[in-house]
Amino acid sequence: MVDSYEPTARTIPTRSRERASYDRAAVHAILDDGYLCHLGFLRDGAPVVLPTLYARVGEQVYVHGSTGSRPLRMAGAPDPGLEVCLTVTHVDGLVLARSAFHHSINYRSVMIHGTAHQVTDPTEKARVLNALVDHVVPGRAQDSRPADAKELAATAVLRLTLAEVSAKVRTGPPNDDPEDLGLPHWTGVLPVRPTYGDPEPAPDLDPSVPLPDYLRTTGA
Repeated sequence: MVDSYEPTARTIPTRSRERASYDRAAVHAILDDGYLCHLGFLRDGAPVVLPTLYARVGEQVYVHGSTGSRPLRMAGAPDPGLEVCLTVTHVDGLVLARSAFHHSINYRSVMIHGTAHQVTDPTEKARVLNALVDHVVPGRAQDSRPADAKELAATAVLRLTLAEVSAKVRTGPPNDDPEDLGLPHWTGVLPVRPTYGDPEPAPDLDPSVPLPDYLRTTGA
């Protein structure tokens, strides 16, 4: 397997091309660092973008939803699949420049183009649903009841291959114009980091059930 994805007309940005990357490890790292994506597709000729959970398993990205969901039904048999654009973005900092024009954000993002197909094999679907649960909270799949046959039938999963894909990253301080360097305005980066609060037990939780170790170690 090569270390990089092949750039295409759809994965080469028109602006800030120096921030683009096709490095396989970099793409995987950005995908593995999040669990919320935005899935774009055409419905009746109009664009639609849906937020949903995802997980990467090897060179596949999986998203799930209800079997009644429009994109999931559109990607099912006998359709040949659904053309989609899937994006993942992490905001790492607010970049505050001396001029309003040069304000920006530090970010890491991945964009994937391709044809999504519905997962129909029950074994693969069960494996992927466990991967989705564990991707959000590592260790949770083993610590919960697996989906039964009725729940599996009500859940649809889409598979999207990592082929036409790129990453784009901005890091570092503001890029002020030389003539603005003497202005008396604070400038720099305000870091943005995700945090978890203390776990809140459900009202009907048996008090004898302890807090799982995986919630203690992850800070969730």
